[in-house]
Amino acid sequence: MGKVIAVVNQKGGVGKTTTAVNLTAGLHDLGLKVLLCDFDPQANATSGLGLEKRKLKHSVYEVIIDEVPTKDAIVPTKFGDVLPASADLAGAGVELLSMANPNFRLKEALSQVKNQYDLILIDCPPSLEMLTLNALAAADGILIPVQCEYFAMEGLSDLMTTMRMVKKRINPNLEIFSVILTMFDGRTNFSTQVAQEVRRHFPGKVCATVIPRNVRLAEAPSHGVPVAAYDKNSRGAVAYRAVAEELKKKL
Repeated sequence: MGKVIAVVNQKGGVGKTTTAVNLTAGLHDLGLKVLLCDFDPQANATSGLGLEKRKLKHSVYEVIIDEVPTKDAIVPTKFGDVLPASADLAGAGVELLSMANPNFRLKEALSQVKNQYDLILIDCPPSLEMLTLNALAAADGILIPVQCEYFAMEGLSDLMTTMRMVKKRINPNLEIFSVILTMFDGRTNFSTQVAQEVRRHFPGKVCATVIPRNVRLAEAPSHGVPVAAYDKNSRGAVAYRAVAEELKKKL
């Protein structure tokens, strides 16, 4: 049975969706059966793997709210399978409050297909609210992208507090699977200092490979492909390939 990993950081702009999309593609290229569950109402991971949001028959919203079978909403792509999101997901947090077992709707949905995959990645919204709690309830572990910038550590304490609460009340098996350093600028001492600080806070959990600032990473989503399909020799593509290899060994 596959492992479920939530890609989570409530701070926006840290490379969360970029990480989810490119690791899905990278691990798929390494021979793993991967499902990317887009659980962010912005649905950027959905479009980042080439799906047109307006043409979807079903999305994860219908799965968790209307109980559409999970397999009916999954869309295969050449980069891995996708359980897509749509704008309807924005209101799901409120709707879940009136439903039975509101924190476990995503877990129940993913349990229908978990044994068909080596790994399920959940791209979480950039906030600590009902959708993120659903993702943490469903996950075996969390993967935290941390940008190598001034406010990198700000908010991580809130995330750790939420994780401890989830472990205590909802999902006692939840663990930190890995931490990925993103937006690293080797020209500055500051990026190096932030990387050292993150490694000190999460000993043994931080990937050896760092993700550099790279224009190709920013351009690839507009073409609906992971960076490896857009420019496989770019620094961003090489870095995510290396991170995928690291995570495959951990899996």
